[in-house]
Amino acid sequence: MKITDLKCAVIGDNPVVRITTDEGIDGIGAAEASKPYLKPMVMFYRDAILGKDPTDVERVMLGIRRMGAFKPWGAAVSAIEMALWDIAGKSAGVPVYKLLGGKVRDKVRVYNGNIRFKMKLNTPEDYAKNMQKMKDLPQKFSIIKQGIAFHGNMAAETPGYYYDDIGDTNEVTDPRSRKKFQGRDQIYRGLMTEKGLNHTIECIEAMKDVLGDEVGLALDVGPGVSVPDALRLAKAVEKFNVMWLEDMITGDYTPYVLSDLYSQVTPYTTTPIHTGEQIYLRQNFKDLIENNAVNIIGPDPADVGGIAEMKWIAEYADIHGILMAPHGTLDGLIGLAAHVQLAAALPHNYIAFEYPNGDPEWWYDIIEGLPETIVKDSFIEVWDTPGLGVNFNIGKAEKYLKEEDKGFFD
Repeated sequence: MKITDLKCAVIGDNPVVRITTDEGIDGIGAAEASKPYLKPMVMFYRDAILGKDPTDVERVMLGIRRMGAFKPWGAAVSAIEMALWDIAGKSAGVPVYKLLGGKVRDKVRVYNGNIRFKMKLNTPEDYAKNMQKMKDLPQKFSIIKQGIAFHGNMAAETPGYYYDDIGDTNEVTDPRSRKKFQGRDQIYRGLMTEKGLNHTIECIEAMKDVLGDEVGLALDVGPGVSVPDALRLAKAVEKFNVMWLEDMITGDYTPYVLSDLYSQVTPYTTTPIHTGEQIYLRQNFKDLIENNAVNIIGPDPADVGGIAEMKWIAEYADIHGILMAPHGTLDGLIGLAAHVQLAAALPHNYIAFEYPNGDPEWWYDIIEGLPETIVKDSFIEVWDTPGLGVNFNIGKAEKYLKEEDKGFFD
Protein backbone atom coordinates (compact mmCIF):
# COMPACT_ATOMS: atom_id res chain seq x y z
CA MET A 1 0.00 0.00 0.00
CA LYS A 2 1.25 3.48 -0.85
CA ILE A 3 0.13 7.00 0.03
CA THR A 4 -1.19 8.79 -3.04
CA ASP A 5 -2.22 12.14 -1.56
CA LEU A 6 -2.40 14.28 1.55
CA LYS A 7 -5.27 16.75 1.74
CA CYS A 8 -6.36 19.29 4.32
CA ALA A 9 -9.64 21.19 4.60
CA VAL A 10 -10.80 23.55 7.32
CA ILE A 11 -14.29 22.27 8.17
CA GLY A 12 -15.99 24.63 10.57
CA ASP A 13 -12.81 25.75 12.30
CA ASN A 14 -11.15 22.32 12.60
CA PRO A 15 -8.29 21.59 10.19
CA VAL A 16 -9.09 18.08 8.91
CA VAL A 17 -6.49 15.83 7.31
CA ARG A 18 -7.28 13.13 4.75
CA ILE A 19 -4.67 10.68 3.46
CA THR A 20 -5.52 8.56 0.40
CA THR A 21 -3.88 5.35 -0.80
CA ASP A 22 -3.53 3.28 -3.97
CA GLU A 23 -5.76 0.58 -2.43
CA GLY A 24 -8.72 2.91 -1.94
CA ILE A 25 -8.41 3.06 1.85
CA ASP A 26 -8.27 6.54 3.30
CA GLY A 27 -7.63 7.88 6.78
CA ILE A 28 -8.69 11.03 8.60
CA GLY A 29 -7.27 13.11 11.44
CA ALA A 30 -7.94 16.57 12.83
CA ALA A 31 -6.55 19.44 14.87
CA GLU A 32 -8.21 21.78 17.35
CA ALA A 33 -10.83 24.27 16.21
CA SER A 34 -8.61 27.01 17.62
CA LYS A 35 -6.13 26.41 14.76
CA PRO A 36 -7.95 27.25 11.50
CA TYR A 37 -4.67 28.71 10.19
CA LEU A 38 -2.91 25.32 10.21
CA LYS A 39 -3.62 24.13 6.66
CA PRO A 40 -0.36 25.40 5.07
CA MET A 41 1.65 23.63 7.77
CA VAL A 42 -0.15 20.34 7.11
CA MET A 43 0.47 20.62 3.38
CA PHE A 44 4.15 21.34 4.04
CA TYR A 45 4.53 17.62 4.79
CA ARG A 46 2.79 16.31 1.65
CA ASP A 47 5.86 15.55 -0.43
CA ALA A 48 7.57 13.91 2.55
CA ILE A 49 4.93 11.18 2.88
CA LEU A 50 3.82 10.52 -0.71
CA GLY A 51 4.66 7.02 -1.91
CA LYS A 52 5.26 5.62 1.57
CA ASP A 53 3.38 2.73 3.13
CA PRO A 54 0.90 4.33 5.58
CA THR A 55 0.70 1.17 7.67
CA ASP A 56 4.37 1.62 8.57
CA VAL A 57 3.28 4.46 10.81
CA GLU A 58 6.54 4.91 12.68
CA ARG A 59 8.63 4.91 9.49
CA VAL A 60 6.47 7.66 8.00
CA MET A 61 6.59 9.66 11.22
CA LEU A 62 10.37 9.48 11.42
CA GLY A 63 10.43 11.48 8.22
CA ILE A 64 8.28 14.37 9.48
CA ARG A 65 8.31 14.36 13.29
CA ARG A 66 11.50 16.41 13.58
CA MET A 67 9.87 19.32 11.72
CA GLY A 68 7.13 19.94 14.29
CA ALA A 69 7.25 22.09 17.42
CA PHE A 70 5.36 23.03 20.57
CA LYS A 71 1.68 23.98 20.34
CA PRO A 72 0.32 24.96 17.86
CA TRP A 73 2.85 23.67 15.32
CA GLY A 74 2.96 20.05 16.46
CA ALA A 75 -0.72 19.78 15.56
CA ALA A 76 -0.04 19.24 11.85
CA VAL A 77 2.23 16.26 12.56
CA SER A 78 -0.26 14.91 15.10
CA ALA A 79 -3.24 15.07 12.72
CA ILE A 80 -1.26 13.24 10.05
CA GLU A 81 -0.30 10.54 12.56
CA MET A 82 -3.98 10.06 13.50
CA ALA A 83 -4.87 9.56 9.83
CA LEU A 84 -2.07 6.99 9.40
CA TRP A 85 -3.38 4.94 12.33
CA ASP A 86 -6.88 5.18 10.86
CA ILE A 87 -5.58 3.63 7.63
CA ALA A 88 -3.56 1.00 9.48
CA GLY A 89 -6.62 -0.08 11.46
CA LYS A 90 -8.91 -0.15 8.43
CA SER A 91 -6.32 -2.13 6.45
CA ALA A 92 -6.01 -4.72 9.22
CA GLY A 93 -9.76 -4.73 9.90
CA VAL A 94 -9.29 -3.83 13.57
CA PRO A 95 -9.82 -0.77 15.79
CA VAL A 96 -6.70 1.28 16.45
CA TYR A 97 -6.53 0.20 20.09
CA LYS A 98 -5.75 -3.35 18.89
CA LEU A 99 -2.62 -2.02 17.18
CA LEU A 100 -1.59 -0.22 20.38
CA GLY A 101 -1.49 -3.43 22.41
CA GLY A 102 -5.19 -4.01 22.98
CA LYS A 103 -7.76 -2.77 25.46
CA VAL A 104 -6.99 -2.19 29.11
CA ARG A 105 -10.55 -0.98 29.69
CA ASP A 106 -13.91 -1.42 27.89
CA LYS A 107 -15.07 2.10 28.69
CA VAL A 108 -13.07 5.27 29.20
CA ARG A 109 -13.71 8.04 31.69
CA VAL A 110 -13.96 11.62 30.41
CA TYR A 111 -14.07 14.93 32.24
CA ASN A 112 -15.69 18.21 31.30
CA GLY A 113 -13.52 21.21 30.57
CA ASN A 114 -15.18 22.04 27.29
CA ILE A 115 -18.96 22.32 27.66
CA ARG A 116 -19.06 25.61 29.53
CA PHE A 117 -21.45 28.47 30.15
CA LYS A 118 -20.56 32.15 29.99
CA MET A 119 -20.42 34.06 33.25
CA LYS A 120 -21.44 37.69 33.56
CA LEU A 121 -19.12 38.38 36.48
CA ASN A 122 -16.27 36.68 38.33
CA THR A 123 -17.73 36.54 41.83
CA PRO A 124 -17.87 33.39 43.96
CA GLU A 125 -21.63 33.36 43.41
CA ASP A 126 -21.15 33.39 39.63
CA TYR A 127 -18.67 30.51 39.81
CA ALA A 128 -21.07 28.52 41.99
CA LYS A 129 -24.02 29.03 39.62
CA ASN A 130 -21.85 28.17 36.62
CA MET A 131 -20.60 25.01 38.30
CA GLN A 132 -24.14 23.94 39.11
CA LYS A 133 -25.02 24.19 35.41
CA MET A 134 -22.08 21.96 34.50
CA LYS A 135 -22.91 19.50 37.27
CA ASP A 136 -26.45 19.22 35.88
CA LEU A 137 -25.32 18.31 32.35
CA PRO A 138 -26.83 15.02 31.08
CA GLN A 139 -23.38 13.43 30.68
CA LYS A 140 -23.08 13.41 34.51
CA PHE A 141 -19.38 14.18 34.41
CA SER A 142 -17.46 12.85 37.42
CA ILE A 143 -14.78 15.55 37.05
CA ILE A 144 -15.35 19.16 35.99
CA LYS A 145 -12.61 21.65 35.17
CA GLN A 146 -13.03 25.41 35.44
CA GLY A 147 -10.70 28.23 34.47
CA ILE A 148 -9.60 30.59 37.25
CA ALA A 149 -6.86 33.14 37.98
CA PHE A 150 -4.84 33.71 34.80
CA HIS A 151 -6.82 31.21 32.73
CA GLY A 152 -9.97 33.00 31.69
CA ASN A 153 -11.21 36.42 32.70
CA MET A 154 -10.62 36.46 36.45
CA ALA A 155 -7.23 38.18 36.40
CA ALA A 156 -8.25 40.59 33.64
CA GLU A 157 -11.60 41.63 35.05
CA THR A 158 -10.99 41.66 38.81
CA PRO A 159 -9.59 45.07 39.84
CA GLY A 160 -6.36 44.88 41.79
CA TYR A 161 -5.95 41.15 41.13
CA TYR A 162 -2.19 41.21 40.49
CA TYR A 163 0.70 43.67 40.43
CA ASP A 164 1.93 43.66 36.84
CA ASP A 165 -1.30 44.46 35.02
CA ILE A 166 0.05 46.08 31.84
CA GLY A 167 -3.42 46.58 30.44
CA ASP A 168 -2.53 45.48 26.89
CA THR A 169 -4.71 42.77 25.37
CA ASN A 170 -2.38 42.20 22.40
CA GLU A 171 -5.41 40.91 20.50
CA VAL A 172 -4.96 39.80 16.91
CA THR A 173 -7.47 38.58 14.33
CA ASP A 174 -6.88 35.47 12.25
CA PRO A 175 -7.51 36.52 8.62
CA ARG A 176 -9.08 33.19 7.65
CA SER A 177 -11.61 32.68 10.42
CA ARG A 178 -11.92 36.26 11.72
CA LYS A 179 -11.53 34.79 15.19
CA LYS A 180 -9.64 36.81 17.76
CA PHE A 181 -6.70 35.36 19.67
CA GLN A 182 -4.84 36.62 22.70
CA GLY A 183 -1.29 35.89 23.76
CA ARG A 184 -2.50 35.18 27.31
CA ASP A 185 0.82 34.13 28.82
CA GLN A 186 2.44 37.41 27.83
CA ILE A 187 -0.40 39.55 29.19
CA TYR A 188 -1.89 38.15 32.38
CA ARG A 189 1.24 37.38 34.33
CA GLY A 190 2.63 38.56 37.62
CA LEU A 191 2.49 38.33 41.38
CA MET A 192 -1.03 38.12 42.80
CA THR A 193 -2.10 40.66 45.36
CA GLU A 194 -3.42 39.34 48.66
CA LYS A 195 -6.85 40.45 47.48
CA GLY A 196 -6.43 38.48 44.23
CA LEU A 197 -5.30 35.32 46.01
CA ASN A 198 -8.12 35.50 48.54
CA HIS A 199 -10.67 36.07 45.77
CA THR A 200 -9.38 32.99 43.93
CA ILE A 201 -9.67 30.83 47.05
CA GLU A 202 -13.20 32.10 47.72
CA CYS A 203 -14.27 31.17 44.19
CA ILE A 204 -12.76 27.69 44.54
CA GLU A 205 -14.57 27.18 47.84
CA ALA A 206 -17.86 28.26 46.24
CA MET A 207 -17.44 25.69 43.47
CA LYS A 208 -16.54 22.95 45.93
CA ASP A 209 -19.66 23.72 47.94
CA VAL A 210 -21.67 22.90 44.81
CA LEU A 211 -19.79 19.73 43.88
CA GLY A 212 -19.14 18.35 47.37
CA ASP A 213 -17.39 15.00 47.24
CA GLU A 214 -19.66 13.71 44.46
CA VAL A 215 -17.81 15.36 41.58
CA GLY A 216 -14.10 16.17 41.36
CA LEU A 217 -13.07 19.79 40.79
CA ALA A 218 -10.08 20.44 38.50
CA LEU A 219 -8.77 23.96 37.99
CA ASP A 220 -7.09 25.51 34.96
CA VAL A 221 -5.03 28.28 36.53
CA GLY A 222 -2.50 29.72 34.09
CA PRO A 223 -0.02 29.98 32.60
CA GLY A 224 1.32 33.11 34.23
CA VAL A 225 1.30 32.27 37.95
CA SER A 226 4.55 33.03 39.78
CA VAL A 227 6.28 30.26 41.72
CA PRO A 228 5.48 31.78 45.15
CA ASP A 229 1.82 32.20 44.23
CA ALA A 230 1.63 28.69 42.80
CA LEU A 231 2.81 27.27 46.12
CA ARG A 232 0.63 29.58 48.21
CA LEU A 233 -2.46 28.69 46.18
CA ALA A 234 -1.72 24.97 46.17
CA LYS A 235 -1.29 24.89 49.96
CA ALA A 236 -4.35 27.08 50.55
CA VAL A 237 -6.64 24.70 48.64
CA GLU A 238 -5.32 21.47 50.16
CA LYS A 239 -8.36 21.31 52.43
CA PHE A 240 -10.66 21.26 49.36
CA ASN A 241 -9.12 18.11 47.84
CA VAL A 242 -9.25 19.46 44.29
CA MET A 243 -8.34 17.05 41.50
CA TRP A 244 -5.49 19.19 40.24
CA LEU A 245 -4.16 22.70 39.53
CA GLU A 246 -3.30 22.88 35.85
CA ASP A 247 -0.70 24.85 33.89
CA MET A 248 0.01 27.33 36.66
CA ILE A 249 3.52 28.34 35.60
CA THR A 250 3.78 27.22 31.98
CA GLY A 251 1.34 25.49 29.65
CA ASP A 252 -1.16 26.28 26.91
CA TYR A 253 0.82 28.10 24.19
CA THR A 254 4.11 28.60 26.03
CA PRO A 255 6.87 27.02 23.89
CA TYR A 256 8.87 25.73 26.85
CA VAL A 257 8.44 23.64 30.01
CA LEU A 258 10.55 24.99 32.93
CA SER A 259 10.24 21.81 34.96
CA ASP A 260 12.69 23.18 37.53
CA LEU A 261 10.11 25.81 38.51
CA TYR A 262 7.42 23.18 38.99
CA SER A 263 9.89 21.30 41.20
CA GLN A 264 9.76 24.27 43.58
CA VAL A 265 6.03 23.66 44.05
CA THR A 266 5.01 20.01 43.67
CA PRO A 267 7.06 18.43 46.51
CA TYR A 268 5.74 20.95 49.04
CA THR A 269 1.99 20.48 48.68
CA THR A 270 -0.53 17.65 48.72
CA THR A 271 -2.56 19.35 45.97
CA PRO A 272 -1.85 17.54 42.68
CA ILE A 273 -0.01 19.70 40.12
CA HIS A 274 -0.73 19.20 36.41
CA THR A 275 0.76 20.47 33.14
CA GLY A 276 1.70 19.45 29.60
CA GLU A 277 -0.96 20.34 27.02
CA GLN A 278 1.41 22.44 24.93
CA ILE A 279 4.34 20.02 24.93
CA TYR A 280 5.45 18.34 21.71
CA LEU A 281 7.17 14.92 21.73
CA ARG A 282 8.37 12.57 24.47
CA GLN A 283 11.78 14.22 24.74
CA ASN A 284 10.19 17.39 26.08
CA PHE A 285 8.44 15.45 28.87
CA LYS A 286 11.69 13.85 30.01
CA ASP A 287 12.60 16.34 32.75
CA LEU A 288 9.03 16.69 34.02
CA ILE A 289 8.72 12.93 34.41
CA GLU A 290 12.19 11.94 35.59
CA ASN A 291 12.29 14.74 38.18
CA ASN A 292 8.68 14.13 39.30
CA ALA A 293 8.18 17.85 38.78
CA VAL A 294 4.40 17.39 38.56
CA ASN A 295 1.91 14.77 39.71
CA ILE A 296 -0.19 14.65 36.55
CA ILE A 297 0.59 15.31 32.89
CA GLY A 298 -1.94 16.24 30.25
CA PRO A 299 -0.58 15.96 26.73
CA ASP A 300 -3.05 16.24 23.85
CA PRO A 301 -2.81 13.62 21.06
CA ALA A 302 -3.64 16.44 18.65
CA ASP A 303 -0.54 18.40 19.74
CA VAL A 304 2.02 16.04 21.26
CA GLY A 305 2.87 14.21 18.03
CA GLY A 306 -0.02 11.79 17.82
CA ILE A 307 -1.54 8.68 19.34
CA ALA A 308 1.49 6.39 19.61
CA GLU A 309 3.69 9.21 20.85
CA MET A 310 1.29 9.85 23.68
CA LYS A 311 1.06 6.18 24.63
CA TRP A 312 4.84 6.06 25.00
CA ILE A 313 4.74 9.14 27.25
CA ALA A 314 1.93 7.64 29.37
CA GLU A 315 3.88 4.44 29.93
CA TYR A 316 7.05 6.30 30.85
CA ALA A 317 5.06 8.48 33.26
CA ASP A 318 3.48 5.41 34.80
CA ILE A 319 6.78 3.87 35.87
CA HIS A 320 7.63 7.20 37.55
CA GLY A 321 4.35 7.35 39.49
CA ILE A 322 2.89 10.19 37.41
CA LEU A 323 -0.78 10.20 36.41
CA MET A 324 -2.41 11.03 33.04
CA ALA A 325 -5.33 13.40 32.42
CA PRO A 326 -5.06 14.23 28.71
CA HIS A 327 -6.09 17.60 27.30
CA GLY A 328 -8.74 17.48 24.59
CA THR A 329 -10.92 20.56 24.41
CA LEU A 330 -11.64 21.73 20.84
CA ASP A 331 -10.25 18.50 19.30
CA GLY A 332 -13.67 17.88 17.75
CA LEU A 333 -15.34 14.57 16.93
CA ILE A 334 -12.43 13.11 14.96
CA GLY A 335 -10.16 13.99 17.85
CA LEU A 336 -12.70 12.39 20.20
CA ALA A 337 -12.41 9.12 18.27
CA ALA A 338 -8.61 9.25 18.57
CA HIS A 339 -8.86 9.90 22.31
CA VAL A 340 -11.18 6.92 22.83
CA GLN A 341 -8.91 4.52 20.94
CA LEU A 342 -5.87 5.74 22.83
CA ALA A 343 -7.45 5.83 26.29
CA ALA A 344 -8.65 2.25 25.87
CA ALA A 345 -5.00 1.13 25.69
CA LEU A 346 -3.39 3.41 28.29
CA PRO A 347 -1.91 2.02 31.53
CA HIS A 348 -3.51 2.34 34.95
CA ASN A 349 -2.17 5.85 35.55
CA TYR A 350 -4.98 7.09 33.29
CA ILE A 351 -7.58 9.28 35.05
CA ALA A 352 -9.79 10.75 32.31
CA PHE A 353 -9.45 12.77 29.12
CA GLU A 354 -11.03 16.14 28.48
CA TYR A 355 -14.17 15.55 26.44
CA PRO A 356 -14.26 17.34 23.06
CA ASN A 357 -17.68 17.86 21.52
CA GLY A 358 -18.93 18.73 18.03
CA ASP A 359 -19.07 22.46 17.42
CA PRO A 360 -21.01 23.65 15.46
CA GLU A 361 -23.79 21.16 16.15
CA TRP A 362 -23.88 20.04 12.49
CA TRP A 363 -20.71 18.05 13.11
CA TYR A 364 -22.95 15.32 14.53
CA ASP A 365 -24.74 15.16 11.15
CA ILE A 366 -21.61 14.76 9.05
CA ILE A 367 -19.64 12.27 11.18
CA GLU A 368 -20.82 8.67 11.29
CA GLY A 369 -19.80 5.92 13.70
CA LEU A 370 -20.37 7.56 17.06
CA PRO A 371 -22.91 6.08 19.50
CA GLU A 372 -26.23 7.90 19.73
CA THR A 373 -25.51 8.79 23.35
CA ILE A 374 -21.77 9.31 23.51
CA VAL A 375 -21.24 9.87 27.24
CA LYS A 376 -23.13 7.96 29.94
CA ASP A 377 -22.32 8.67 33.58
CA SER A 378 -18.98 10.20 32.58
CA PHE A 379 -17.90 7.15 30.51
CA ILE A 380 -17.68 6.34 26.81
CA GLU A 381 -18.00 2.72 25.70
CA VAL A 382 -15.08 1.83 23.44
CA TRP A 383 -16.29 0.90 19.96
CA ASP A 384 -14.78 -1.87 17.82
CA THR A 385 -15.10 -0.39 14.33
CA PRO A 386 -11.87 -0.62 12.28
CA GLY A 387 -9.50 2.33 12.38
CA LEU A 388 -10.58 5.29 14.47
CA GLY A 389 -14.13 4.10 13.94
CA VAL A 390 -15.59 7.28 12.48
CA ASN A 391 -16.06 8.48 8.92
CA PHE A 392 -17.60 11.37 7.05
CA ASN A 393 -21.05 11.23 5.52
CA ILE A 394 -19.67 12.80 2.36
CA GLY A 395 -23.03 13.85 0.96
CA LYS A 396 -23.79 15.86 4.09
CA ALA A 397 -20.23 17.08 4.69
CA GLU A 398 -19.58 18.51 1.23
CA LYS A 399 -21.86 21.48 1.78
CA TYR A 400 -19.63 22.65 4.63
CA LEU A 401 -16.48 22.70 2.50
CA LYS A 402 -15.06 26.07 1.54
CA GLU A 403 -14.66 26.75 -2.18
CA GLU A 404 -10.91 26.14 -2.02
CA ASP A 405 -11.51 22.71 -0.46
CA LYS A 406 -14.16 21.37 -2.84
CA GLY A 407 -11.94 18.48 -3.96
CA PHE A 408 -11.26 17.26 -0.43
CA PHE A 409 -13.34 14.08 -0.77
CA ASP A 410 -12.31 13.27 -4.37
